[in-house]
Amino acid sequence: MDRGSCYNLVMHDINFVNPYLHGLYAPVREEISAEKLEVIGEIPRDLHGAYFRNGPNPKTSPKGMHHWFDGDGMVHGVWFENGEARYRNRYVQTQDLKANGSSVLGGIFDPARDAPGRKVHYRDTANTDLVYHNGKLLALWYISGQPVAVDASTLETICTETFDGALPNNISAHSKVDPETGELVFFDYSLYEPKMWTGTVSAQGELTQFQEIDLPGPRLPHDMGMTENYVILHDLPVIFSDSAIRNRLWQIHVADQQTRFGVVPRKGGAPKWFEFPTCYVYHVINAWEEGDDVVMAACKMVPNGFEPDAKYGPYAAMADVLALRAQPFVWRMNMKTGKAREEQLDDALSEFPVVNNNFAGRKTQYSYHVIFDDCIEQRFTGLLKYNLLTGASERHHFPKGVFGSEPAFAPKVSADGEDDGYLITFTQDFDGRSEAQVIDAQNISAPPLARIKLPQRVPLGFHGVWAPDV
Repeated sequence: MDRGSCYNLVMHDINFVNPYLHGLYAPVREEISAEKLEVIGEIPRDLHGAYFRNGPNPKTSPKGMHHWFDGDGMVHGVWFENGEARYRNRYVQTQDLKANGSSVLGGIFDPARDAPGRKVHYRDTANTDLVYHNGKLLALWYISGQPVAVDASTLETICTETFDGALPNNISAHSKVDPETGELVFFDYSLYEPKMWTGTVSAQGELTQFQEIDLPGPRLPHDMGMTENYVILHDLPVIFSDSAIRNRLWQIHVADQQTRFGVVPRKGGAPKWFEFPTCYVYHVINAWEEGDDVVMAACKMVPNGFEPDAKYGPYAAMADVLALRAQPFVWRMNMKTGKAREEQLDDALSEFPVVNNNFAGRKTQYSYHVIFDDCIEQRFTGLLKYNLLTGASERHHFPKGVFGSEPAFAPKVSADGEDDGYLITFTQDFDGRSEAQVIDAQNISAPPLARIKLPQRVPLGFHGVWAPDV
């Protein structure tokens, strides 16, 4: 497929200049529940739990300029048990959604505003990430917002989560859960102050640690690393800029600024900073400790190779920023000597990496990524499994015209080994048909073990998570 043709396939109408409101991204506004879904193939009997995926889904038609991140959060879920599956989708009932259009906060392309009692400057949609902690889902937002607790059995919103009023600020997307301790390890940052924060919430939901980290200036990180004893914070050469917003960019790069990773003790203490060549990282694969080394694997951004397209009108810059392209790298940071080195695992392009979360923060051999279409819209044509020790990879391709979601790794009920389980993903085609697919993680190139037909279209979105035994 050539890069020009992808536009028409998605847009269908040259008057639609915002690609993330139409076609594969168009919202679905009906909340439904469906039992005993039709299955092509067979759902493994040792698959027990639920796959959830978050994404932007405007409840009402946007007025004025609309960024993809402005869409109201909607969680789609499929539950697996005894070889059967059920589906449900629900809006995340954020404060701004419940305001029913009366919120004083605008979207990313609007001027920053203050709202009484709120610690955000823009409409907080909780549409980006999902974390499963303390028996609940936490819906999180890209630009560091208020976490929203969601019932993992029904997807009904429980509350805006403050951990009994102890949460000092907000929580960014891509916080982590330690599989050994059950702790939630999170970070937060300010758009306009040179500060970042990190904290820990116990398995029982109590805030046990919180500290402020000073930075040379405001930053716009997206992810963090977590090991058994450390948090890895990202001081990257990208900042949020009101002047950039006026040019429909919303972020700018500071080209002469080095990349720094700050290794911070999880129990509190000063960060140890390591400098690397300038780069940006959206998503961490995993992090762990090897002797005195703290190791972080992540997807390092590379130029996307696309030229601004006038067909998108004022949304051309947004489309360019969202056209993620990245390669897997490993950064090693020695806590005793201060030495640091960067290693490239592969030159293939992939992103949205996940691992078996039972090994989060510990050394992993395998990771699972999405493969991008050769098109400026953010859509995934397949999955890629990496051996992080050797750099070897294996691919799963969706049929032509079918696009997937970030997968989640679902361990078998009696798993024997790190990759003994399944990859679960949602797919959508141009005709509006959606499925949940179950893929053997040890034979990723094979056809799906099961294709579960969903009762409605699942728009392309952001991040997913596996929750066992719900």
